[in-house]
Amino acid sequence: MTTSFEALLPGTERTLLHRVAVAQTEGRTPSFVGAVVRDGALVWSGSRSCVDGHAPDADTQFRIGSITKVFTAVLVMRLRDEGILRLDDPLERHLKGTGVGEVTIAQLLTHSGGLAAEAPGAWWERSSAALRPELSDVLGERPFLRSPGHRHHYSNPGYTLLGSLVEELRGRPWEEVLRREILEPLGMGRTAVDPVAPHAGGWAVHPWADVMLPEPSEDLGLMAPAGQLWSTAADLARFAAFLAEGDDRVLGAASVAEMRAPASPVGEGEWEGGYGLGLQLLRRDGRTLIGHTGSLPGFVACLWVSVEDGLAGIALSNATSGPLVGAVAADLVRIVAEAEPRLPEPWRPLPEAEVDEELLSLTGPWYWGTYAYGLRLGPERGVVLEPLRGAGRRARFRALPDGGWVGLNGYYEGETLRVVRRPDGSVSHLDLGSFVFTREPYAPGDAVPGGVDEAGWRGSEPRVAV
Repeated sequence: MTTSFEALLPGTERTLLHRVAVAQTEGRTPSFVGAVVRDGALVWSGSRSCVDGHAPDADTQFRIGSITKVFTAVLVMRLRDEGILRLDDPLERHLKGTGVGEVTIAQLLTHSGGLAAEAPGAWWERSSAALRPELSDVLGERPFLRSPGHRHHYSNPGYTLLGSLVEELRGRPWEEVLRREILEPLGMGRTAVDPVAPHAGGWAVHPWADVMLPEPSEDLGLMAPAGQLWSTAADLARFAAFLAEGDDRVLGAASVAEMRAPASPVGEGEWEGGYGLGLQLLRRDGRTLIGHTGSLPGFVACLWVSVEDGLAGIALSNATSGPLVGAVAADLVRIVAEAEPRLPEPWRPLPEAEVDEELLSLTGPWYWGTYAYGLRLGPERGVVLEPLRGAGRRARFRALPDGGWVGLNGYYEGETLRVVRRPDGSVSHLDLGSFVFTREPYAPGDAVPGGVDEAGWRGSEPRVAV
């Protein structure tokens, strides 16, 4: 019997609302919206406001700042999947005359291009885009802080370049490409470059007094792909579902999974977090979260997705600083994951078409030297190789059309596993990137590099008196 748990339990909902209420009070923000996505559906949203009877809801727009970058990254990945560009292409191949053309598209996506964090001149988030009419105005005279490719350094100008790249290759404005290729297919009708009522106003709250000032809302111009968007909790829930599972109308599951993988070199001791291809990565409460934070004057926002838990947390607020949206979004995921842990999928046998006697004969124990490993079948004729004791190098492998398998994760990612046969057709060993796995540890006659001692295994010899 299968039971559906679409709605959260009342106790879980009360705990979530309490977390949002604390965030609004301690963050001293006019309003705060939180939301939870489970298995692709928005299952809870709640809010608190400083004005009684005027609390925002999941359909109220907030500015989401740098969460915009994830949308821009998806547009670039679509160009890659269509074969229009490669991620290791230098920017100059597709966007001429920037002066930073040696930077690759992948380095821009991962913020490892060595570019400055901000545009030169006036605070770009709070000044007119008319001050930066050209890319040269965004990059300035000294766009590089370090050589490209050496480490992660967050760069808003880098995503400005990616937005211009999208416009160049699509022949249409970034805003139009975004709407046609992401927002409309995913049903995100309340996400836009300009606010559409109902929307929150942006405020600055005095750090030492309970008073406020309205923040200006500027059009970011060329820098829009780095942080322009307005969105709602309901729309971000749809985007969270896409980031967890992919959507062939926008970007397939394999490409979205590629975006989620760590891709940018970070400094020493920084792997509490990292960066993929347009996505921030965070390790918190024993789980990996992917998504992005965002801020612009008057607003802060965060979207975190735990793919393993099938959960996402969304936090939106309309204050320049104070609310800890990143921590709150992560807490919303944790609260549900701990109170209502995800039910595992039922065990099911593999489809008949994916199993044959030859594959079955390869399962069981194999030895790399004296290390014992087990090989078992996975879905779609894939295999899993895992140590039988200790941590070791566990890896999943996808079947290749011409035989063998390619590693999907860990040490063996991208490496080829193949079956090596003797002249009579019997299996000699498995070859994994030159590592030899045999059925017995160092058996005589096995194809072990360096050979096997002819005397075979032995015990200790009696101590000889001197």
